[in-house]
Amino acid sequence: MTVTTDRPHMTIEGFESLARIGAREVEGLRLEFIDGKLGVKAVPDGDHGLIIEWLLRICIQHRPELFLYGEQGLKVQQYREGRARPDGVLAPSGFMKAQGEWVAPDSVLMVVEVTSYDTDTDTDTDRRDRIEKPRAFAETGIPVYLLIDRDSCEVSVHSEPDGQRYETVRTVSFGKDIELPDPVGITLQTEPLKDWVR
Repeated sequence: MTVTTDRPHMTIEGFESLARIGAREVEGLRLEFIDGKLGVKAVPDGDHGLIIEWLLRICIQHRPELFLYGEQGLKVQQYREGRARPDGVLAPSGFMKAQGEWVAPDSVLMVVEVTSYDTDTDTDTDRRDRIEKPRAFAETGIPVYLLIDRDSCEVSVHSEPDGQRYETVRTVSFGKDIELPDPVGITLQTEPLKDWVR
């Protein structure tokens, strides 16, 4: 038997159907399809939600014309053949109008991932959040990828996508300020993140 790793495990249509059925049947199930592989997102805990709330408040305060949408499905990768569900999507208010569950990322300024604590999926989460998703978002042309890493107590800002990867990655420890570059144009004071680690 020959195993091929360069072909998708399923079609986009098959994935979207599976994701709809799974969401209906299993409470909290959140599926993604990146690099032709099916992935399951860990269920977020309360502190995860507080981090998203903190970031939402900052974004609204500094950029009231934008909104940080939670758990919005995005068409990602080259030719939009992947499906990701980032923890946050920063885009103009109302950008999802007349789109389905998986929206085109053309107006997205930034995507956000906050690492989750789930021992069953730590390896998968590590690979997806730190390797696969940055590559998928860079291929898509999303200007900024923000990773709030509760394992390492660091914030990483990926910017300047070149169609394959982000050319610039800046990482700071919780407590230090970090700039979300244009087109976001916000400086995060990350001291509060220290309150939401285990």
